[in-house]
Amino acid sequence: MHKVGVKKFPYYVGINSLAEMATREDRVCVLNILGNESRTVTPTSHEYSGGNIVFGTGPGRSGQALETKKGAIPVYNSIKEGIKAGHRFNTAVIYLPPSGVKDGVAEAVRHNPDLKKVVILTEKISVSDARVIRAICQTNGVDVFGGNCLGVADAWNKVRIGGALGGGKPDESLVKGSVALFSNSGNFTTTIAVYLLTKGWGTTTSVSSGKDVYIHYAPAEFFHALDNDDRSKAAVVYVEPGGYYERGLKINKPTVACVVGRWKARLTKACGHAGSLAGSGDDARAKEQWFMEYFGVDGIYTPQTPVFSKKGAVVTNIAHIPEALTRVMELNGIKPDFESKGDLSLKCWFANNASIQLPPELDVQVVKAVSPYDEQIEHVNRQIGAQYPRQTMRDCSGASMMDPKTQVTKVHNISILDASRRSFEENLCMSLLKRYPDEQERELANAAFNAYLNHHNDAAVAAADAAREAESSPNTVLSAAISIVGRGRVKGALSASNLLLELFHESGLQTPSDEFDYSKISKGLSREAKASLTATKDDTRASTLLKRVEGIGRKSVFIDFVRDAAGGKPSGDALLAAIWTTLGWEPLIKRSISKITLTALPWYSRIFSSFVGCSVPAARQGKDSFCGVKNEELINGWTFTDAAFLALIGRKPDEHERFEFSMLLGLIISNGPGTISAQGCKGGVSADGPEDPHRVQINKAFIGFLTHTGFAHGGNGYEAIAFLIDRFKGRELKDPSNRKHGVDLKAVADEYSKWYAKYKAEQKAFGNIEYLKVPCVNHPVFKGKEVNYDPRERFVSALFEEKGIYNVFLDFYHNLVRSLYENKVSSNVYCVNVDAVIAVILLKIVWKAFNSGKMTGNEVESAAFTTFLFGRMIGCAAEIDDHINRGRNMDTRTPASKCMFAG
Repeated sequence: MHKVGVKKFPYYVGINSLAEMATREDRVCVLNILGNESRTVTPTSHEYSGGNIVFGTGPGRSGQALETKKGAIPVYNSIKEGIKAGHRFNTAVIYLPPSGVKDGVAEAVRHNPDLKKVVILTEKISVSDARVIRAICQTNGVDVFGGNCLGVADAWNKVRIGGALGGGKPDESLVKGSVALFSNSGNFTTTIAVYLLTKGWGTTTSVSSGKDVYIHYAPAEFFHALDNDDRSKAAVVYVEPGGYYERGLKINKPTVACVVGRWKARLTKACGHAGSLAGSGDDARAKEQWFMEYFGVDGIYTPQTPVFSKKGAVVTNIAHIPEALTRVMELNGIKPDFESKGDLSLKCWFANNASIQLPPELDVQVVKAVSPYDEQIEHVNRQIGAQYPRQTMRDCSGASMMDPKTQVTKVHNISILDASRRSFEENLCMSLLKRYPDEQERELANAAFNAYLNHHNDAAVAAADAAREAESSPNTVLSAAISIVGRGRVKGALSASNLLLELFHESGLQTPSDEFDYSKISKGLSREAKASLTATKDDTRASTLLKRVEGIGRKSVFIDFVRDAAGGKPSGDALLAAIWTTLGWEPLIKRSISKITLTALPWYSRIFSSFVGCSVPAARQGKDSFCGVKNEELINGWTFTDAAFLALIGRKPDEHERFEFSMLLGLIISNGPGTISAQGCKGGVSADGPEDPHRVQINKAFIGFLTHTGFAHGGNGYEAIAFLIDRFKGRELKDPSNRKHGVDLKAVADEYSKWYAKYKAEQKAFGNIEYLKVPCVNHPVFKGKEVNYDPRERFVSALFEEKGIYNVFLDFYHNLVRSLYENKVSSNVYCVNVDAVIAVILLKIVWKAFNSGKMTGNEVESAAFTTFLFGRMIGCAAEIDDHINRGRNMDTRTPASKCMFAG
């Protein structure tokens, strides 16, 4: 039966006054009450409103309940079942998915003749469904609010129906007053209420209209109800573009209209609310004009140009609403509801100018926060180090990302192209500290790495040799070695790191090179703690390492502290901990790294040393020397880059070789978190359970990386090297770096291209689609143009040109792609991809040794594979540390529903 509504409207409107909109007599049923949003919001609404929700529905949830401070709200399968149980309600709140809203409204109307109001929180309801909902409710005399709204609230009645108007503490923001609110934005409804408090204005009824395409309770209905509400002396409306709901209004009480969204005028697709896309004549500027005509003003109100009348004002910034309303109300002789509560000036509870000297007007001062936030902030300020929210890290990384267009990966926001200009040791530091070291810090890192390079009589190199003897691949050899570098092996250094953190974390020390009085800390140090920092008789490297770090000339509070605490004879473990605490302290204080990372740095350091050290057989490691170089000389004068080159090639590099080798390692660092090497190390962390980070075996995570490399991923660089060796066999090439090498590169390229054209044609004729491919040319992304380039290869080529470095093998590749096109093997000029760069750099380095017979083909292959492992170790260190800090337990597994059986 059709219910008679307000006679003023040509359609049904049941609410005649805002005072009737949300009352203590209303009883509510919530559809999908146990959904994620409702479960969070509904208890607060129920408690604020004095327990106005009688039951909720959820298919299959009958017998369950939503617990609140006012008691449990029962849940039934359907409205029919709830009514049969004796419950009565006049208002339905809808939290259903868009496709289910129409049926939910129909169910409420069909089974409840007492229904008067429906509040729809769901967004993006189809226009066709919205029309059906409108028709059903109009026919049955039901007012509808929404969709995509946060409902309605009344500060006088202390009732909230629907969503989160007023937030988690509606008493604080919905303060009893004389201003009614109508807003297209649910969140801004609350924001405006809070802003009004700063000028002493409270609220009566707040209406979140929603901003789907179809708005059921629109401004016309609101202003009619406003006129009949004696409590409400004024109104504030918040309006977005789209629709003509604000046109032709009759506004009889002072009103401030906030019209936003000028920037949306050029959009062709809705951004934000589904209904906020303007059509013809309903954009923000048009709506501003409508309201200016209503109020008899000719401009927008701003504090600088206060344009307003007795009827109202138009603003475009919500921060201007309180002032504009106050000025309008003054003309009407109406004073604020109460004393102002706060103000809208910028009050920073936190501030940091990053040590930059700012002019006074920009140097924002910290204001003490209100209680209880002041105590919480004080507690937070005492904390040091980054803290990350835990999340599922499968196919996700906070350390690396690859640009799908350029295929260039960034690690800690540093492009591998830029990283390729840095040394091996610098990139290792960057992987964990998230910044590059300065020159003296770099020397400290070199000392730490090289001090533990020699593995004479060490079980790790014995394990590696056993794997070599079994003809295992280089990654398997290093896996055997790294498995020995467990927590127990670095226990002393880890204990020292934790001790230093414990002693200094509340000391106020900002920079380790500062002048700092640690005498009070030293006095409190126990005899056992001092003993743990002191060298034993068999700690042979400690004195050499101490001499080296003192010789660098970099003041370090931590190195000085452990030296003094140990009576001038700190252990190697204590020095290693002090070095890495020195390097990591500033990133820790600036919250770039976590305390978990800082204390684990010595373990990473030892693993890096073992990667390089155990790539060399035990036979080349003596008690006092490594690959023929004295241990003391390595610690005092070698970079870790040169030590890695020594391990692979057997000699120190020259200047150009050092640059090329560093570039090679930098280019290999990472291809993003999706590569199987990254997945391997992340899986190793995930399996241990990073939610308890101290249980994670960092060495095992590196083994995960190593086991996820192989002859197709890591060892495939040798295919290109073997290809180049075949092309240059018998060509009497002596020096690949000499432009006057005497080899006709075009002739060599043409010879191969003609052979390959014939070979390819034959294979296709035989129906063989798995024929031999030319290694390191073409790319699935960089293709389709007349002449194609891999931007990474071009970067390297340009850098070589800048440095005056020549590589005959790279020159050959450039000739080859042109020759393949000229001999009709390819329809355009292929790119030389970055894998070729890796191959040509390494082959150039080993060419003389290989050509003279000092290196065998197997040794060249092993060197190529191991070089890849050295470079990729950098990126995987970053992934491991990131996953330990951010990941969840077993978060890299694949759900059973996504697994397939290959029958």
